[in-house]
Amino acid sequence: MVLAQLGGSISRALQQMSNATVIDEKVLNECLNEITRALLQSDVQFKLVRDMQTNIKKIVNLDDLAAGHNKRRIIQQAIFNELCKILDPGKPSFTPKKGKASVIMFVGLQGSGKTTTCTKYAFYHQKKGWKPALVCADTFRAGAFDQLKQNATKAKIPFYGSYMESDPVRIAAEGVERFKKENCDLIIVDTSGRHKQETALFEEMRQVAEATKPDLVIFVMDSSIGQAAFDQAQAFKKSVSVGAVIVTKMDGHAKGGGALSAVAATKSPVIFIGTGEHMDEFEVFDVKPFVSRLLGMGDWSGFMDKIHEVVPMDQQPELLQKLSEGNFTLRIMYEQFQNILKMGPIGQVFSMLPGFSAELMPKGREKESQAKIKRYMTMMDSMTNEELDSSNPKLMNESRMMRIARGSGRAVREVMEMLEEYKRLAKIWSKMKGLKIPKKGEMSALSRNMNAQTMGKVLPPQMLKQIGGMGGLQNLMKQMGSSKDMMGMFGGEK
Repeated sequence: MVLAQLGGSISRALQQMSNATVIDEKVLNECLNEITRALLQSDVQFKLVRDMQTNIKKIVNLDDLAAGHNKRRIIQQAIFNELCKILDPGKPSFTPKKGKASVIMFVGLQGSGKTTTCTKYAFYHQKKGWKPALVCADTFRAGAFDQLKQNATKAKIPFYGSYMESDPVRIAAEGVERFKKENCDLIIVDTSGRHKQETALFEEMRQVAEATKPDLVIFVMDSSIGQAAFDQAQAFKKSVSVGAVIVTKMDGHAKGGGALSAVAATKSPVIFIGTGEHMDEFEVFDVKPFVSRLLGMGDWSGFMDKIHEVVPMDQQPELLQKLSEGNFTLRIMYEQFQNILKMGPIGQVFSMLPGFSAELMPKGREKESQAKIKRYMTMMDSMTNEELDSSNPKLMNESRMMRIARGSGRAVREVMEMLEEYKRLAKIWSKMKGLKIPKKGEMSALSRNMNAQTMGKVLPPQMLKQIGGMGGLQNLMKQMGSSKDMMGMFGGEK
């Protein structure tokens, strides 16, 4: 992950500061220098980093702080706020309304992932009940219309384009007009890109914008372009009124900080980040939870939203009932595996949990984990109802395991491995009796009652072990301050 290294470096700097016996000027400077180095190595613009360091020093005046103050928490809060300030222009982007036709125009350089991002954006809104449509106004790149057509067909989204017409302005205007008549409420216009910033590109963009009168212009930026990000974003902003930014290719190993400084250049918020090639590898970007995850503090509300997103409302009472009984069957394991796969990439989900650094789940291992879950599900597809609904592992004798292996095309040892995983999860499940998943909108109540005991019950055992057990979790929560401050950092209560 692009920002895993940056998040890891900042977390280590904060940890070293927390380990110091006395927080003095020297410890503060060492911590800030380490964070500055990490940001510069990630290609965040020098001026932004210098301003951030100056602001933190102004806020954290160690001489003026009374003896009773928690200096660690004040420093951490100042770093958190300054990182949020870099990423937050202070004004929201245009929000389309369901049922009312909105035109969204995508701009950016060639190769930044515009066409794929257009489809991801449409697919995201389609899942939420919108009626999106795609218009291909890119006549410069050979194969652009074919790519959009293929993506749109796969996602079952209506599209418009032409093999014959070479004027992008005419295609854009016709497409928007057609989909307005068809009552589409989100009309997405994909425009041409170039290998570099050219006068011809900006002129074409201006003409397309004039013809379609977009409600929002989204600037799509490749996360790997480094220091060029600031100037590039500024040039686009001068030509068309960029209202929002989407950062793509955040799943690579390139330095992504430069793309984040594009926010400062366009003074427009980042609204989504692309974390992979697949349709669902597309995350809503929210500043506070994002910085929380970057600092290893997690995004508890985001994690709960993920759970509510994948577990249908009618199944939630049933899930809570099963949890309170502590009775775990292979069928329950199958259902939970389905939910995990729906939640999106495992590393992305786990990074929402406090104390979990994105560095601990490299991209390769994440894919491996998902492949293993799919293998286990294939084996369970070859089981009888009696086997799936039993909580007695002794039922699975050798002949049954051989039958399951043959039916799923797997080896017997893999079936045994899957059953071992079932036993391990059943043991954890039995300890979760009475655990409650907060209802949607109950995060404020959770913030009031948040303590290490509550968090310890919810965190997976290996997570708890990585933080250093209950003692480590208590220290982590002390460092973050009171529960109210902590939830403020998590994008919850203020």
